[in-house]
Amino acid sequence: MTIVHLRRGRTSLVLDGRGPGLPRIVHWGADLGPLDRAELAAVVDATIPPVVPSSFDAPTVLSLLPEASAGWSGRPGLAGHRDGRDWSTAFRLDGLDVSDGGPDPGRVAARGEAVGVPEEDGDHDGAGAARLTVRASDPGAALSLTVELTLDPTGLLMLRHRLRNDGDRAYEVRELTPVLPVPAVATELLDLTGRWCRERSPQRHPWPMGAWVREGRHGRTGHDATLLLIAGTAGFGFGHGEVWAVHTAWSGDHVTVAERRPTGEATLGGGELLTPGEIVLGRGEEYGTPLLYALWSDAGLDGLSDVLHTHLRARPKHPRTPRPVTLNVWEAVYFDHDLDRLKGLADRAAEVGVERFVLDDGWFRGRRHDRAGLGDWWVDDDVWPDGLQPLIDHVRGHGMQFGLWVEPEMVNPDSDLYRAHPDWVLQTPGRLPPEWRHQQVLDLAHPEAYAHLLERLDAVLSEHEGIAYLKWDHNRDLTEAGHRGRPGVHAQTVAVYRLLDELRRRHPEVEIESCSSGGARVDLEILHRTDRVWASDCNDALERLAIQRWTGLLLPPELIGTHIGPERSHTTHRVHDLGFRATTALFGHHGIEWDIGAITASERAELAAWVTLHKRLRPLLHSGRVVRVDHPDPAVQAHGVVAHDRSHAVYAISRLTTSVAQVPGMVRLPGLDPQRRYVVRPAAGVPEPAVLQMTEPGWLVKGEATLSGAVLGSVGVQMPALHPEQALVLEVTPAS
Repeated sequence: MTIVHLRRGRTSLVLDGRGPGLPRIVHWGADLGPLDRAELAAVVDATIPPVVPSSFDAPTVLSLLPEASAGWSGRPGLAGHRDGRDWSTAFRLDGLDVSDGGPDPGRVAARGEAVGVPEEDGDHDGAGAARLTVRASDPGAALSLTVELTLDPTGLLMLRHRLRNDGDRAYEVRELTPVLPVPAVATELLDLTGRWCRERSPQRHPWPMGAWVREGRHGRTGHDATLLLIAGTAGFGFGHGEVWAVHTAWSGDHVTVAERRPTGEATLGGGELLTPGEIVLGRGEEYGTPLLYALWSDAGLDGLSDVLHTHLRARPKHPRTPRPVTLNVWEAVYFDHDLDRLKGLADRAAEVGVERFVLDDGWFRGRRHDRAGLGDWWVDDDVWPDGLQPLIDHVRGHGMQFGLWVEPEMVNPDSDLYRAHPDWVLQTPGRLPPEWRHQQVLDLAHPEAYAHLLERLDAVLSEHEGIAYLKWDHNRDLTEAGHRGRPGVHAQTVAVYRLLDELRRRHPEVEIESCSSGGARVDLEILHRTDRVWASDCNDALERLAIQRWTGLLLPPELIGTHIGPERSHTTHRVHDLGFRATTALFGHHGIEWDIGAITASERAELAAWVTLHKRLRPLLHSGRVVRVDHPDPAVQAHGVVAHDRSHAVYAISRLTTSVAQVPGMVRLPGLDPQRRYVVRPAAGVPEPAVLQMTEPGWLVKGEATLSGAVLGSVGVQMPALHPEQALVLEVTPAS
């Protein structure tokens, strides 16, 4: 029928829709520039694979939905059946619709029952985006397919499939996974794994033949989720190499896959991981996949982050006000709630510059430890005889916002809610899932359970004047998550989205954090409904350096909670001085997770200085371009944020451990304008880190260096010999 060429940002997408079947993606990557019809046809013709011996008699091409009927022998794009029939499809193209500046494919709207899914909610402004809708059908299998592709102004591609059952009998969907082709020059894979308190651990290897499949079966995104699955040219790094990446935007079970076939094709893709019987479509019902975000860069991993961060910052719902410095009281008081003590903590918080005070777990009925009370969302009269309002008023009297911890999706068996409604728990008939932190999971697809929870959360926010923030936790996996005898993860995920959407509609002024025993629910679909994530329950600054570095591949700094923990880490028992902890926490949504009521006056003064520095740099940190340094010494980690007009930058250089070399090497400062001259100096107002007993570099003795952006990016500056687990903050401004 036609050839389509979409161009946005520095990215081109070319589809060949001339045949009767589904179109194929001819090119996804570097911008090809303006091409006329003849040139586009030449591009397409040049990419048609040959007919090879001992194979099909016509060229095998990879379409938008890989099908066995087209000769595809890899992972199927669609797996399903109707009573054992219609298990293979041969979709034929019905039409292509192209529009410029229209809306994107829509979000998971979280309306209706689990089957069928997600209609568009239409609240995401895709102005400037190019949209392609592909309509196809297979009358023999009684199925219709719609493929929606949106290329936004940054070059970010969003892809979704929608499958409709046109038959009289039910059709079970086992898998529907969007995939995209990747050229042969991508020979390495990088993804992330992890665990509680060790999220976002990178793993990298050559891309072999076969499938590299990352499955998340946690009922939530998971501590081990790969935020991005990245394929790239050999040796790609943060600042160099050509890379392609995908992100599956879904907060339930999911799959992300890279596949290379001996026939020459290579693909990246991702979608929802479905349990047998989870999605069964009646006549006329649809199932829509989660959005697959796909992006390309020829400037390494930082180029991918540029695209994602720019896209996220352009969202209408992206936070626009300065991200308030936050004190969370968990590691200060745990379950020991006392009004006078908490008021004193609020006083100290105000003194050091805190702007948001968060009361964590333990405020509600029966919650004196983690084995009881979840589900009973009423203020505990025994602990709070006058309610929470006296503390809220005290906090707000200091000009701070007040926040509150909740874990709405969970229930303790030792709770009034569970005793009254044991059937409101996700379970298989006849048995409960194993307990996890003494918790079970409320079945939010159960209408009465959903209504009760919405009423309780709405009441807590409505009955208190001044709650501006919810720390929304989710502390266990969904195991054997059954809903009315069927698998329930999909229904639960959609219901959680619906709950958040409705709560935000009723209380649009309340911000919400996605916390899931740390960083186990970090994905772009939950971020459509929340205002930041808690990257990890680990506040050990050394561990956090890596966790934040790799979380930042996907999210800009202002969406990542980064707090200064106590001197001795709660989770690792490692000890760090305040400067190292503060430097690590500087580059994000800044906060404190520490009993600052028990520290010395000098510690409070130093803490206040770091908070002041963050506030001064916050406009840059939360709007600029993130850069990460490809340094050859694994003992050195360096990163920074550069203003988009390259008029201001801040970098942190951290010494992780000792090095083989006695004298540390030069550290390059990337991202600056090569033609401008800059002054580099240690950040003012905070103590400088301890260094080994040797002469400091001459420029540091002087207190500054004036060099061009070209020199700073290509040569760099000599670092002092920092002790292990010390860091230096450098600020860069134009020379006068």
